[in-house]
Amino acid sequence: MPTPAVRIQQTGGPEVLEFTEIDPGQPGPGELLVEVAAAGVNYIDTYQRGGLYQVELPLVLGLEGAGRVTAVGEAVSEFSAGDRVAWQGVSGSYAGQARVPAAAAVRVPGEVGDDIAAATLLQGITAHYLVSSTYPVQEGDTVLVHAAAGGVGLLLTQLAKAKGARVIGTVSTDEKEQLAREAGADEVIRYDQVDFAEATRKLTDGEGVAAVYDGVGKSTVDGSMASVRRRGMLVLFGNASGAVPPVDPLRLNAAGSIFMTRPKTGDYTATREELDWRAEELFGAVAEGSLKIRIGGRYPLADARQAHEDLQGRKTTGKLLLIP
Repeated sequence: MPTPAVRIQQTGGPEVLEFTEIDPGQPGPGELLVEVAAAGVNYIDTYQRGGLYQVELPLVLGLEGAGRVTAVGEAVSEFSAGDRVAWQGVSGSYAGQARVPAAAAVRVPGEVGDDIAAATLLQGITAHYLVSSTYPVQEGDTVLVHAAAGGVGLLLTQLAKAKGARVIGTVSTDEKEQLAREAGADEVIRYDQVDFAEATRKLTDGEGVAAVYDGVGKSTVDGSMASVRRRGMLVLFGNASGAVPPVDPLRLNAAGSIFMTRPKTGDYTATREELDWRAEELFGAVAEGSLKIRIGGRYPLADARQAHEDLQGRKTTGKLLLIP
């Protein structure tokens, strides 16, 4: 049965997003057919749409969503029709119905609504692995979080604070500064007004931070490197301002024998056990109220172009959702 969807047939700007209908088909072996209640909008969607990340075309965009299972394929024993699930890392989520591998789906607790579930998983798992595994934050660490009022930034700030860190956040507006502080940021730097690397050094008595979590990329990487303490870590997890040019390893030496990594979610959810661990901790924290999820905008599926324009125009805070 046809279902609404947002598809690209070529790469380019937001104008290549096409609102159309597709037939999702029946679930194959190991798959679920899900009625999508909400789909998350993420920067990776814009990277795929724009051609920074190569994808096979045509493609229904969207890597994250939540909804209710309507049918299960062969060899699926852990889910049944009627179950509420969420997923990340599965193409095709910008649609009214999506086929989702059972191996990528996680159960949504009854205390967590569909919109919150769809707003939590991809960015939440990213924030979880960044502070728990990539650079495991220790009590007493000082860390720098770029775009601290963004979708990942707000979660990173909260999770790092829960581990006992001092968090320095960077933002570009008064509104975003307030949001970062509400999330727990101890210090907030307006990087539109001052040199954030210089400000970070001042806030750490010249030492620098244990880790920089940088999802901005090209425009911040040099300052991020200058903000890391000796033998600290620069974690580049996104390219919101563009792809980072190649880095000469000798720069890491000169910066204080620092470490630099470019992680991706698939390597931190490589087993079912790891995926469930991260999802259960996130949803548990949301359910008990210790992790706040900010939804910055809900758009009808047909308005996906506006959602992409707003996201890339830095007009948003928190998480954007598409509602079929």
